[in-house]
Amino acid sequence: MKKSHFLLSSIALGLTVLGTSVSTQASLPSFITEQNSLAPMLEKVQPAVVTLSVEGKTKRNSRSALPDDLPEEFRFFFGDQFAEQFGNRGGGRNFRGLGSGVIINADKGYVLTNNHVINDADKINVTLQDGREFKAKLVGKDEQSDIALIQIENPTNLTALKFADSDKLRVGDFTVAIGNPFGLGQTVTSGIVSALGRSTGADSGAYENYIQTDAAVNRGNSGGALVNLNGELIGINTAIISPSGGNAGIAFAIPSNQANNIVQQILEFGEVRRGLLGIKGGELNADLAKAFNVNAQQGAFVSEVIPNSAAEKAGIKAGDVITAMNGQKISSFAEMRAKIATSGAGKEIELTYLRDGKSQNVKVTLQADDGKDQSASNVELPALDGAQFNNYNAKGIKGIEITKVQPNSLAAQRGLKTGDIIIGINRQAVESTQDLRKILEQKPSAVALNILRGNNNFYLLVQ
Repeated sequence: MKKSHFLLSSIALGLTVLGTSVSTQASLPSFITEQNSLAPMLEKVQPAVVTLSVEGKTKRNSRSALPDDLPEEFRFFFGDQFAEQFGNRGGGRNFRGLGSGVIINADKGYVLTNNHVINDADKINVTLQDGREFKAKLVGKDEQSDIALIQIENPTNLTALKFADSDKLRVGDFTVAIGNPFGLGQTVTSGIVSALGRSTGADSGAYENYIQTDAAVNRGNSGGALVNLNGELIGINTAIISPSGGNAGIAFAIPSNQANNIVQQILEFGEVRRGLLGIKGGELNADLAKAFNVNAQQGAFVSEVIPNSAAEKAGIKAGDVITAMNGQKISSFAEMRAKIATSGAGKEIELTYLRDGKSQNVKVTLQADDGKDQSASNVELPALDGAQFNNYNAKGIKGIEITKVQPNSLAAQRGLKTGDIIIGINRQAVESTQDLRKILEQKPSAVALNILRGNNNFYLLVQ
């Protein structure tokens, strides 16, 4: 069965409620509260979760609507049959929509939600649980992290949620989701944390480091609260994976720490000042762990370090495996990328990494991400000529010079260029084609080629 990813805001012309959903809730043991019920906690929490109704005119392609050319597996919201109603996001169509939000500051009326709920909206209305309605304005937003902050105009007698430390979450912790699915009104469902550090796998450029939960969430839950049993905010419900568009027990929420970092940047600077470490890499797998003598099952493999980056200044090198950030385990490269980006420029962090089988810690001050592609693999360096290759030999550096790369070959697809020098494979030095053949005859499922290009030394991963 085909897997589909859905954002959770509910957009429909005229705010028509479409579709139904039947789902089951995870039962909770009776000892969780003295009253054997979540009701006492929810009575304090529910007033802080609001319904957002938006109106606007589409301006550009975004995650907030249905572009005509969107692939089938990423038809958001209500599926293909509604694509003609929405039209192309760049076509300037009027739209109305529903979503959810969370009040995080009662005095100032700040409401946290998803960017895709309010994107392109000209009018934003907030409806409280008690039926009161307010107008709201946009304070700031960030498309890549899918976070937005709005402010209720003339707020009175509001209730706010307290942020929990989402870094302390564990798989198996109980969760409660509160939102406005299908425009039915405020709904509460419960479940557990199913996984941490999740990504949808969509190559969208978004910063994805999701909490996965089996609490039932559906379209319209976007921007709503995921809370713990203390009634503290642990995440913002954002997306589901579902073959049908309904609840399938796999929902994603943006961790509260990540969302709070974005909010604080918006409030302090009026914009998001993303942090940049300056590395490129991928996920650690069993083959790489064996090849690099790494005693770890999860982490972020560093294949390249950008010259003059924060990572290079801190002494991080290609081939290192980052296993923790600020003492919290890193399960994937995507998780680390999201945490780095949302930490903010100028933030000092501590990284734990493995090199030659040994664990080391280093403090790094993140640089500002100016939005330019600073991948080391995209830094244009001149190809080496024969004299330069001889110069490397004179310095005692040996390897195999690539004299030609066939167009459209696997080597070309992986980024190898004429003039590159292969100096190692999986931490093993390579000085001749015989060395290369000897390693490849072992038929490894994946290899990390240590490449020298100009003054740049990096790894290319090849399956």
